[in-house]
Amino acid sequence: MKIGISSYCFHRNFISGAMSLDDLIDWVSASPAEHLELAVVPNAPLVSPEMSADDIASVRRRANDGNVELSGLAVGADLSLADDGEREREIQRICQYVDLAAELGIPRLRHDVVPHAGHSGDDLPLFEEVLPRIVSACKEVTTYAAARGVVTCLENHGRFVQSSHRVRRIVHAVDDPNFGTLLDIGNFVGVDEDPYVGVFENLPYAVGIHLKDFYVRSEDPGGHWGRTRAGRYIRAAIFGQGDIDTRGIISLIKESGFDGYVSLEFEGWEDIDRACNAGLEHAFNLLGQEPSR
Repeated sequence: MKIGISSYCFHRNFISGAMSLDDLIDWVSASPAEHLELAVVPNAPLVSPEMSADDIASVRRRANDGNVELSGLAVGADLSLADDGEREREIQRICQYVDLAAELGIPRLRHDVVPHAGHSGDDLPLFEEVLPRIVSACKEVTTYAAARGVVTCLENHGRFVQSSHRVRRIVHAVDDPNFGTLLDIGNFVGVDEDPYVGVFENLPYAVGIHLKDFYVRSEDPGGHWGRTRAGRYIRAAIFGQGDIDTRGIISLIKESGFDGYVSLEFEGWEDIDRACNAGLEHAFNLLGQEPSR
């Protein structure tokens, strides 16, 4: 396994202007992280299909000079759109990111399949309704991506497809060796699923793994906490310091034989540098690996 980090850890710095993509690559180069995953987020896209050939070459050169492998690209999307024309335009937009990943030398693209906010209420009937549209669109994208040497995947987030069984249903329905899941070990808590069970269920389909941790409380602790589907209170934590059974889950991952990219994704309130370094140290320790740098 290669242990690295997601750019999303630093999204607060990107939005504020305190950090650039070059700064991020330099940070990773000086850290124990062995690779970098790029997340395209609102107000801080980092990379885009509109980049010039010179800009793309500059990013690749900066990463190569810093011995930083670019391992993944993540982008939001909605493939559940009912209008055929709108959905096709969304497919073509994602394919532009496939092209960008290929030009940057990135082997994996994670694209969403529904808006991150999901849908309120009992969304099971809606899931059944939109599933054929999602599957058809994912097939089209991954067929295009395979020809460009890029693997595609969806992540268990956004409530609507956050549970392990919905991820599995989509992966099985797409039924393409070039399509799988980016398995986030922490996101299952958002839909009140035991992360250990969720990881066990989705590991066979994982083309990448996110390491994340949360505090979980049944009563309001006060302050700004998120809510799960069932109303529990959650807040992102430094990896290894929250309530998720990170040791047990890492054992599952090791026993599965997974040998791909593992990325730290910190979303908490703590100091970013210290939180990321602590999370990386915990990840290397649990996985029983020494940093290659």
